[in-house]
Amino acid sequence: MAKTRVVVVDDSALVRSLLTEIINRQPDMECIGAASDPLVAREMIRNLNPDVITLDVEMPRMDGIDFLSKLMRLRPMPVVMVSTLTERGADVTLRALELGAIDFVAKPKIGVADGLKLLAEDITDKVRVASKAHIRKLHVPASAPADGATPVRPAAPVASLGRLSTEKIVFIGASTGGTEATKEVLINLPPDCPAVMITQHMPPGFTRSYAARLDGLCRIRVKEAQDGERVLPGHAYIAPGGLHLSVERSGANYIARVQDGEPVNRHKPSVEVLFKSAARVVGPNALGIMLTGMGADGAKAMRELRDAGSYNMVQDEASCVVFGMPREAINAGAAHEVLPLTQIAPHLIERLRSTSGLSMNRV
Repeated sequence: MAKTRVVVVDDSALVRSLLTEIINRQPDMECIGAASDPLVAREMIRNLNPDVITLDVEMPRMDGIDFLSKLMRLRPMPVVMVSTLTERGADVTLRALELGAIDFVAKPKIGVADGLKLLAEDITDKVRVASKAHIRKLHVPASAPADGATPVRPAAPVASLGRLSTEKIVFIGASTGGTEATKEVLINLPPDCPAVMITQHMPPGFTRSYAARLDGLCRIRVKEAQDGERVLPGHAYIAPGGLHLSVERSGANYIARVQDGEPVNRHKPSVEVLFKSAARVVGPNALGIMLTGMGADGAKAMRELRDAGSYNMVQDEASCVVFGMPREAINAGAAHEVLPLTQIAPHLIERLRSTSGLSMNRV
């Protein structure tokens, strides 16, 4: 079997050495080059034609974002970003995902050597996923911002949904490629849509920046979920990195529950945890959405959600960065509809309008 050929781009000699060692220990991949800056990397990519590159966010001569922007326009390829666990690192990483990076690894600010060794499995898993991901070419208009970030399409006006039962909640699960996919759904929702609860596989330190970024783009309010808060219409709640999110009942209200615990399906937060609670607590008033991602997290629980009376939509293969989680949900019999990403929000709105006349029994 041909090995996945990787080029490492990082200004730190220590990080280059560690990543090279981690990659070369894998039987199915090899590091074929290590570059200290993007200008060296450009020549390596041209000469060696790697399958995947790992790219440091902040480097001399040309920063990782500028380089990524040029790369995804001129020679799109799978990129895994290596970020620092800082607020600036989080913001820059989110820009990288907008530009087409497949995923990212967060390296610690101190104890980098030990930290990267602990992340070895995570790093190599993400390189494997990236090698098989669907790559999109970046089209950036001449009026693009100087930092290279793709200009965000303003949310198209969406007619008000009118009087809807406050019992309805939309549940979204996503992983690799999901930051952009979730954004595509949320920016097309009207401000009076039902509450949305989201589990996106992300490490601690990134979800707050992600929620703030979405909040500035969407008509609904978007925030990192807090334990015990009321779940309100017109709001989206994102599971904090490193914690599980679920929904509970408290009298006439829905409550967000944010808790630590063991990883489920190797993930924390886990889509399984959120969808299981939705099946138990919300049942026929739930609408489930499974977006792009690797693995099977949430597939069985999404079937439980359907069996409890929910209506479920799953992203189709052609529009996914990685079709793993949607495929598993389809195979579990959890999907009512399989849709291109751009059709999920319109179908969700249509579904909500078609059921708005139904009487909802309060618990």
